[in-house]
Amino acid sequence: MFENLTERLQRTFKNLRGQGKLSEEHLDAALAEIREALLEGDVAVSVADELLANIRKKALGTEVMLQLSPDQQVVKIVRDELLNLLGKHAKPLFASRPPSVWMIVGLQGSGKTTTTGKLAKWLTQHGHRPIVVSTDVYRPAAREQLSQVAKSIGISVWPATGTDKPLEIVRGAIKEAKLSASDVIIVDTAGRLHIDDELMNELSLLKKELQPTEILFIADAMIGQDAVRSAGEFHKRLGLTGVILTKLDGDARGGAALSISKVSGAPVKFVGLGEKYDALEGFYPERIVSRVLGMGDIMSLIEKAESAFDRKTALELERKLRKEEFTLEDFRDQLKQIRKMGPLEQLVDLLPKVGPLQNLPKDASIDEKKLKQVEAIINSMTNAERRDHNVIDGKRRRRIAKGSGTTVQDVNQVIKQYLQMRTMMKQYGAMAARSRIKGLGKLAGLG
Repeated sequence: MFENLTERLQRTFKNLRGQGKLSEEHLDAALAEIREALLEGDVAVSVADELLANIRKKALGTEVMLQLSPDQQVVKIVRDELLNLLGKHAKPLFASRPPSVWMIVGLQGSGKTTTTGKLAKWLTQHGHRPIVVSTDVYRPAAREQLSQVAKSIGISVWPATGTDKPLEIVRGAIKEAKLSASDVIIVDTAGRLHIDDELMNELSLLKKELQPTEILFIADAMIGQDAVRSAGEFHKRLGLTGVILTKLDGDARGGAALSISKVSGAPVKFVGLGEKYDALEGFYPERIVSRVLGMGDIMSLIEKAESAFDRKTALELERKLRKEEFTLEDFRDQLKQIRKMGPLEQLVDLLPKVGPLQNLPKDASIDEKKLKQVEAIINSMTNAERRDHNVIDGKRRRRIAKGSGTTVQDVNQVIKQYLQMRTMMKQYGAMAARSRIKGLGKLAGLG
């Protein structure tokens, strides 16, 4: 999403490199380019102008660190000001006495029902017991849709059959939550194609009845500043506690993510990064800023790896590397684990766009079918072949290719990739071992 904005900012910072000193002339030229990049990225004009005024003030003031080069000075100030713009990480709220009530509000078609399912999944993964309920009695099959979502992720749902009155529906859901020991009720409310008094009056009545700990507005990042303006209106009328930005993995220009908190007055608490129900993450401003500036998002990458990789399996892999027992079977299993982390294009998007990775092709497409092909080739091998690649001669390669629906050249390529990965992991294992020995030496007082 931030690709174009990141590219423009990188170009601006590059133009400042080689300058001995950050002059006012250089700064004005850089700020003009940054402003153009922000506006092209669909950042609100008022937000962009305020941001640039703050950057200019700090860059020409006494806060600049003398040991930094001009481009580093501007990068640091831009980073600090973007963090101020986005605010601190806002944690979700829970009632002191459960159940907590989270109201999901927004315009029709913004993805409220799908996001309700994602939130329920996120809460479950974080040790909570949510129940979901829909008060949308106007849209045909809206409640049935939520029931299907809940069923697909194994979450409790209050069907509220026999009534079409939103207040009666939520009262029944509260009773059910207490009986079933659910600690969070997620209320998927009705939406409209536009903001009107009828919609707001109904939401106000629900708010008065439920006394929610969270009122979360669903904003579609793909519609940019329209989502920002809608969030501002909802905040005036309801007092939002937070915003959930959906479709942050799409092709939108990203300005909504940078503007919405400042314009609406409500912090962004979650972001949707895909269609699957586990594609929801907490909103961490420092990670977003790091991605915008082309520095990647290593923390998110680590978290994805921690959730996908089993600790016991990782320890066993380390043992095999030390003893040089890394087989084709292990190679296949590692590829499976990587695929669990999510779409590969999203993982590449989290890598830094500076240093060794700055020359990655802009539109590099990652064909995940190739990974499946590698798995098919290894699965076509016998147990003996997977454990010892040296036994795979020409005749066996032809048989493996035929069994996997590939060519002998494909089989040769997989074996080559396996040997390269084995060599790389062997080197890494040796480095890690030396590091551990050095650390133990220091603990023993050996220096």
